[in-house]
Amino acid sequence: MPESLDSVSFPVLIGDIGGTNARFAVIADATAPLERLADARTAEYATIEDAIEAVFAGRSGPRPKTALLAVAGPIAGDEVDLTNCDWIVTPKRLIALFQFDDVVLINDFEAQALALPDLGPGDIDPIGGGSIQPDKTRVVVGPGTGLGAGALVHGGNHWIPVPGEGGHIDLAPITARDFAIWPHIETIDGRVSGETLLCGSGIVRLYKAICATDGVRPAHYEPAEVTAHGLSGADRQTKETLELFAAYLGQHAGNLALIFMPRGGVYLAGGIPTKIAPALHTGAFRKAFIEKAPHEALLDTFVTAIITKPDAALSGIAAFARRPDRFEMDLTGRRWRG
Repeated sequence: MPESLDSVSFPVLIGDIGGTNARFAVIADATAPLERLADARTAEYATIEDAIEAVFAGRSGPRPKTALLAVAGPIAGDEVDLTNCDWIVTPKRLIALFQFDDVVLINDFEAQALALPDLGPGDIDPIGGGSIQPDKTRVVVGPGTGLGAGALVHGGNHWIPVPGEGGHIDLAPITARDFAIWPHIETIDGRVSGETLLCGSGIVRLYKAICATDGVRPAHYEPAEVTAHGLSGADRQTKETLELFAAYLGQHAGNLALIFMPRGGVYLAGGIPTKIAPALHTGAFRKAFIEKAPHEALLDTFVTAIITKPDAALSGIAAFARRPDRFEMDLTGRRWRG
């Protein structure tokens, strides 16, 4: 029998554990608002246990009985390695140290997907046209430290999140300019996947490939530098980096849309989209999203939008904690009891 979660024991610690930042909050009960805790930069703590101890330091109130944690990586076995971070999440150790009754691990983009039903007009920044159909499949794509992807399907009276590793789908050259740049891209294990280019380090990787194609020496080595110069139009290579980043993100999102038919919309999460919103609104993203012959007309009916709601993943986990009956999730192998 698949294992589900009919209810949770409050208070609940919720966490969104990414490659760079770990974000935490506590929910006192099913109707209480989020009590936001301090963020923890993963590079500053040797273990997740150290980070949790630090964010709880000085906090008053009862300790949480349940931990619902979204982690950036596939969940298999009693020790979960994060894809872009050295932490290993060991639920049995968390139970022993913090006396949790329950520890539940979900994929980080499963958490992003859980947030989608409650997004309102003020929580998104639409790119292009299309219309959102209620209770229809939705897709979320998120470039940040890595590249995540997930989907949310509605069946019966439940929302069903579909976790996966969609950030690692192959990315392919299409235009003549792409074919000129591609030989200069630093591959990862011989591949150019979505995450090769569509993440923080990917921005730098793409910029260096453009510079090599143009025969110029790179002048910037940090994602923030490339992004800032690209948005200001300070030089041609950084400007083209953001243009192509937007196009490749649109290409990748369109590929996922062909798979899931998301009549409820395609949503951009992660740390990068809000920072480069002007580049995403120039038309390159939407054009690449739609250009999927022979299905351009179909793709043009799907909404694409940036999620602007702060802490959307935490809100998604909180929605699940408050009303697990809204969602259908198989937690077999992902739930540990104290």
